[in-house]
Amino acid sequence: MAVVILQKNRKKRLEAGHPWIFQSEIDRTEGEPAPGALVAVHTHAGQYMATGYYNPASQMAVRIVSNEPLEAMSHDFFVERIRACREHRERFLGENLSYRLVYGEADFLPGLTVDKFEDVLVVQILTLGMEQARDAIISALIEVMQPKGIYERSDVAVRELEGLEQRTGVLYGDCPRHVTIRENGLLLEVDIVEGQKTGYFFDQRENRAALEPLMKGWGRRSGIELKEQADENGTLRRMPVNAKGKEVTFPYWDGATVLECFSHTGSFTLHACKFGAKKVTCLDISEHAVETAKRNVELNGFEDRVEFIVADAFDYLRQQVHGIEQRQERGQAASKKVDTSKPLEGKGRTWDVVILDPPAFAKSRGAVEGACRGYKDINLHGMKLVNEGGYLVTASCSYHMKPELFLETIHAAAVDAGKVLRLLEYRAAGKDHPRILGVDEGNYLKFAIFEVRSRKRV
Repeated sequence: MAVVILQKNRKKRLEAGHPWIFQSEIDRTEGEPAPGALVAVHTHAGQYMATGYYNPASQMAVRIVSNEPLEAMSHDFFVERIRACREHRERFLGENLSYRLVYGEADFLPGLTVDKFEDVLVVQILTLGMEQARDAIISALIEVMQPKGIYERSDVAVRELEGLEQRTGVLYGDCPRHVTIRENGLLLEVDIVEGQKTGYFFDQRENRAALEPLMKGWGRRSGIELKEQADENGTLRRMPVNAKGKEVTFPYWDGATVLECFSHTGSFTLHACKFGAKKVTCLDISEHAVETAKRNVELNGFEDRVEFIVADAFDYLRQQVHGIEQRQERGQAASKKVDTSKPLEGKGRTWDVVILDPPAFAKSRGAVEGACRGYKDINLHGMKLVNEGGYLVTASCSYHMKPELFLETIHAAAVDAGKVLRLLEYRAAGKDHPRILGVDEGNYLKFAIFEVRSRKRV
């Protein structure tokens, strides 16, 4: 086996558990390492450190797969690793039949992602080393997981950096385009062929469940309270009544009004409805995403409480804020010269809970400044649409947007919006997305729940 010799003065990232070795860290190679083949990694003094696969065409020249000598990434090697992945998920996710089975570097299989949708697996192979082990990966998945089908979604541009073409298609068995999964007791239809990434984002599973305490306790704001009074038959019982003392029969009278932006498959919308939301506005710029969300809402019987909007979230939020400002100006017409002859635009809606779960704005270090502007803009307008004392639920999946910067950006938006935010919960990715300590690249997902209050001005 060829050997990669590391530079003497490199940073000791490998010793700290990081699985990547960059070209700039390599002093020289001994032997003739073939692209995609395993190499032994030694210190400058000749001490063995780890084994990884090699690609001279990539800036990440070696990706570590073992801290012990390893001759080949064989069928048996993948069987052992995939069994460990399955055992971890079964321990922490219990009865869940759908989850991220293999999470690349965090499962000691860099360049490989596998999502389990009931009895169908979706595989994403990102690197040359894993590409060359394709047959062993598939045979091991079949042995360990016994799926009905395996579908490939290696349609990502990062493969081209490894000298690989993008590819998709059936690798094994029967792979229906749409697979219905269950998450937190809800049914969701996943499009494994055309859906984003592998079809669904499991990393927010626990975060979506965190909506539960936000969804009830809003009836009093509408003048509805639980009181003991006589019903039509004269029987005393505890019932919700409005300010006029009349019984309220709508079962979700105590629920929140919710806006979900960047809804994708409508997963937050479904959880909001499950936990008792009164009305949910589900918005995405993609008609395909909104159609998927509609089917998911129908699957769970929530269609009477959800409205769907196909629109750009940035534009929609600005329009609603503009409508609020118009009404405020109209209300000040007596003291200021405001043209009240023009009709209002019908915008200016507000909600008890606003949810913002955008795609990654910063896909490189150089895009961070622009991403900050984007995150500030949507959060500033989003929090302006939260009813007083309501909640802003906001997330970022951009790795380059560090947690501290994420919170600083939201705080800056709150200052400009004249709001005071109370941070109630801060979370990361779920248990099927573990993170190796010291590998900061795994700390990509930020999820926060804020109470929103107005800052009183003198």
